[in-house]
Amino acid sequence: MPLHATLFDLGNVVLHVDWEPALAHWAARSVHPPAEVRRRFVVDEPFRRHETGHLPAAGYFGHLRETLGLQCDDAHVEAGWNAILLHEIAETLDVIDALRARGVPCHALSNTNATHVDAIGRVFPALLPRFDRVFVSHEIGHRKPSPESFRHVLDVLSLAPGEVLFFDDLQDNVDAAKALGIDAVLVRGPADVRAAVLARGLL
Repeated sequence: MPLHATLFDLGNVVLHVDWEPALAHWAARSVHPPAEVRRRFVVDEPFRRHETGHLPAAGYFGHLRETLGLQCDDAHVEAGWNAILLHEIAETLDVIDALRARGVPCHALSNTNATHVDAIGRVFPALLPRFDRVFVSHEIGHRKPSPESFRHVLDVLSLAPGEVLFFDDLQDNVDAAKALGIDAVLVRGPADVRAAVLARGLL
């Protein structure tokens, strides 16, 4: 089946993210030492609920304050939360621009939240407009690797799984996409993205 669209994860595929700046920011206002703050910060149920739109930012930030022992207000928690957004991955954005120039639809599918999406729009204003459609977990109500997240995208775009080339930096997400019949690529760096589109004749 010929490929008709590409689908990109955001974090560490087109935008470099790192939790260390956030943890350092929070540790400075925590009753716990930095190592304990790192140990306590996990992808727990409130995190998942926040990223699927079921827990507002204020509720999740309150959870972080309690879990990490933070002595600060929401503004300080949010500043750390957004500190993970470091820089665009220019080489991959060049590939996306080249695909778009050839008429290949480029979409995004990301596990994220409204606070991060707003911050990306402010700090990297040219990033999200590169995509024809942006699917974010807090709006669609599902997080990767849930099959429902991929099915939502396929249904909205009216595409069969084999018509989509998907890029993600996490093996679980790649495996989940492949299980549905999506052509999926594990991204360890921008060279993986370029090699995949060249191998499939998209560039």
